[in-house]
Amino acid sequence: MKATEPLTTTTEDRRQRKARKTRDALATAAVDLILERGLAATTVEAIAERADVTRRTFSRHFAGKEDAALDFVRGDGDRINAMLRARPAAEPPLLAYRRAVRDWLADRENPAWHIRPRMRRLLALVDGEPALFAAYERIRVDAQEESIRIIAERLDTDEVRDVRPAVVVDAAAGVLTAALRLWARGASGEDPAAADLAALVEQAYDALTSEAAAAAADPDSEE
Repeated sequence: MKATEPLTTTTEDRRQRKARKTRDALATAAVDLILERGLAATTVEAIAERADVTRRTFSRHFAGKEDAALDFVRGDGDRINAMLRARPAAEPPLLAYRRAVRDWLADRENPAWHIRPRMRRLLALVDGEPALFAAYERIRVDAQEESIRIIAERLDTDEVRDVRPAVVVDAAAGVLTAALRLWARGASGEDPAAADLAALVEQAYDALTSEAAAAAADPDSEE
């Protein structure tokens, strides 16, 4: 039995790599075609053909063309959460989330999705395409729900009864979303250096913490 274990593991790893390669090819094809033709003119069949797979293979990986085009966003949400889990236990939750995002943006081994060609155009398209926006929101909510569970574990609390995990994640993830939208809409040119977005994210988190500090210092200013 032991003699067969390395072979079984190698076979499983090979299958996983093949499946990941196929999924990435479909996601890339979806992004390319949507940006070339528009969302309405892009079909699942065309995506499968561009990736050189069958329609059935597409359906094994994705529910629709919107999910395929935004698969890189989903992957980055998973990476942010993995980095959040790895942050030191003594870090305050908001700081831990901020530094997880910083680490994600600085990762060169698994580059953040915005570094990839034409991702700025795709993100800018999300706001104008209801189906893409709905898919983006589903991905965002799923990632944040996992973040809430991670923060609750860090605080050794129940995320249903304790409001803190949800408040921290909604605030921290909202800052990242705001920075991404400003980045997608505001800067000129295509595919800017990653440092541009990283600096904008840092500015956004600084704005959140300074505004929160000001509010905490003078909670009764309206009276």
